Amino acid sequence: MRVMIFITFCGMRVRDVESVSRAVLPKFYLENLNLHAFEALESAGSKKVFTAVPRVMVEGFLKEYLDVDSVVGTELRTAGRYFTGMVSPAGLLVKHRALKDFFGDKRPDVGIGASTLHDHFMISLCKEAYVITRDDNNSKSSIMPRSRYPKPLVFHDGRLAFLPTPAATLAMFLWLPVGILLAVFRLFIGICLPYPLAIALGTATGINLHVSGQAPERVAGGAGVLYVCSHRTLLDPVFLSTALQKPLTAVTYSLSKMSEIMAPIKTVRLTRDRRRDGDTMQRLLAEGDLVVCPEGTTCREPYLLRFSSLFAELADEIVPVAVDTEVTMFYGTTASGLKCLDPIFFLMNPQPVYRLGILGKVPRRLTCGGGRTSHEVANYIQRELGAALGFECTNLTRRDKYLMLAGNDGVVPEKGRSGN
Repeated sequence: MRVMIFITFCGMRVRDVESVSRAVLPKFYLENLNLHAFEALESAGSKKVFTAVPRVMVEGFLKEYLDVDSVVGTELRTAGRYFTGMVSPAGLLVKHRALKDFFGDKRPDVGIGASTLHDHFMISLCKEAYVITRDDNNSKSSIMPRSRYPKPLVFHDGRLAFLPTPAATLAMFLWLPVGILLAVFRLFIGICLPYPLAIALGTATGINLHVSGQAPERVAGGAGVLYVCSHRTLLDPVFLSTALQKPLTAVTYSLSKMSEIMAPIKTVRLTRDRRRDGDTMQRLLAEGDLVVCPEGTTCREPYLLRFSSLFAELADEIVPVAVDTEVTMFYGTTASGLKCLDPIFFLMNPQPVYRLGILGKVPRRLTCGGGRTSHEVANYIQRELGAALGFECTNLTRRDKYLMLAGNDGVVPEKGRSGN
């Protein structure tokens, strides 16, 4: 344990570790939470947790998701704003000793522990004891289903899409050299080759592109079609353009310069000034078809964020596109990392999946031209996309995401753009 703590924490900034504890680890904890242990914990009134792992790794999750009152764990030494990798003078926490120090002569009503010697010592000091066996942890019926999560997991960060067990981590490092070369090749064919050849070679390299529905024909002499997409990665407009086999223009907010350079389609940066952005989008629609992601940022889980209503004021030719992705190794999005690497990480997956469902054109009577307000149109399209994807619609926004995951509102100075 001391060796693992040293390797993990030596030289790490305290705020980075706290960010990982808040934004990355809860996903893995929830996906591997024992249902029976949770039910026993939930039935208790006051909840205390004793753990030998560093307290900083678990305290945020336990208090936010499991309503734990206090957490006693191994404390780490720091030097200024950095962890040294050493434990505090008290050493690794010994659970039964910590429990006796905490409660004194009073015996806790219920104790929950694993089938280890240290945990047996701890729960033997309780009036009632529950033991989680190895079979309980490995049984699918014992894993907490998403529907039972004590709090919805909407946002999380980090690049790894899998639980980093020793075997899985070794497989990832063995795959990295191949994955980097594969991502570069996939980028090349997407940027340089015509649509039919790019689709054929992309499929041959393992990309699974599933498209349903058809795009409407553009009315002669009229404005372009406005495609309104749910937002999963920066590549959403690129895959839509490839699927339709025609050039599209995508409007973006805080896209990195590198992503703009690599983009095989035209991208236009918006300013977050509603009037100016509306004029820009009107001009682009007059020139051709336009793609917009009104959520303003990506979401990995089966939820749709609140839609900005600006797009609804600009066009009556609106086509919703239900976008979803699947990855097995790396997430192609980040809130606190380098946005320019997002496409690379997504394309490094052995068999990434993109699903595009092109829904029918929104009836004119349900647009602003038919007398609806822009908010009504935006909410209607959000509900339609949610139903098509099986996602839950929320009122959460881009700002909510970045406040939770990165500790800022996602708006950064021009020279250091990292939000999306």
